[in-house]
Amino acid sequence: MKAPSMKTSSIPVPAGPGASAEADTGLSLYGEHFRSRLLLGTSRYPSPAVLEAAVMRARPAMVTASLRRQQTALGGNDDAASGFWTLLRRLDVPVLPNTAGCHSVREAIATAQMAREVFETPWIKLELIGDDYTLQPDTLNLVEAASLLIRDGFKVLPYCTEDLVVCQRLVDAGCEAVMPWAAPIGTGRGPANPYAMRVLRERLAVPMIVDAGLGLPSHACQVMEWGYDGVLLNTAVALAQDPVAMASAFADATAAGRAAWRAGTMAAQDAAQPSTPVLGTPFWHQT
Repeated sequence: MKAPSMKTSSIPVPAGPGASAEADTGLSLYGEHFRSRLLLGTSRYPSPAVLEAAVMRARPAMVTASLRRQQTALGGNDDAASGFWTLLRRLDVPVLPNTAGCHSVREAIATAQMAREVFETPWIKLELIGDDYTLQPDTLNLVEAASLLIRDGFKVLPYCTEDLVVCQRLVDAGCEAVMPWAAPIGTGRGPANPYAMRVLRERLAVPMIVDAGLGLPSHACQVMEWGYDGVLLNTAVALAQDPVAMASAFADATAAGRAAWRAGTMAAQDAAQPSTPVLGTPFWHQT
């Protein structure tokens, strides 16, 4: 099944805060341009119809799909699997396959190669899990897996922690973007280590998409205000009481956070600052 083509734009993306008052032109990854800065997962929705409605409402840059987990969830049902692939095609949104559930370099590479054949795309979200309880990435082997996949022609988006050194090693290995978590997958806790995430954003120049741990639209807005380039969500939308409305809220929050970063937020102050100056005010108004 061929993934929908990724539409490009010739308009450059502004490089930093305060760069332009014009509307944001979108996300740039590996030379491809996407109008949205929101990516959505496709699992755990109440029904395929709700998934479709949520995606249509949010119009994300990409939707992620796990070949392994989807096959497991469908119980090997060929008709159900066929229906899922048909739904993905109907969404007309680029598909980002992932290697969810892989615990070794060899397993991740084999899954990525299989996904490339099924979806006919070189894009891959690299997940290499090191701990089954926290689902924390295996940072010791992640760089090796990313390097091998890049040599094999993949456009790798690695799921990682907010560790600066690990992210730098991934960039050195050839990753043109990284995807640090805000908190463990599915927790919805929001940024657990704001200091590390802000340092990471300040130190690395490549696009960074916050992947995992966001639970509220305000969380998405916050990381976008820090200068992150996008967010990837699944559980926060899929398990909401109204997934379609929540998908729309996250799309709006992501755009608002990016707009705030581009506008240049004010510096925080330690003491109160009057918004109305008192200089020149009559004496009796000051007492």
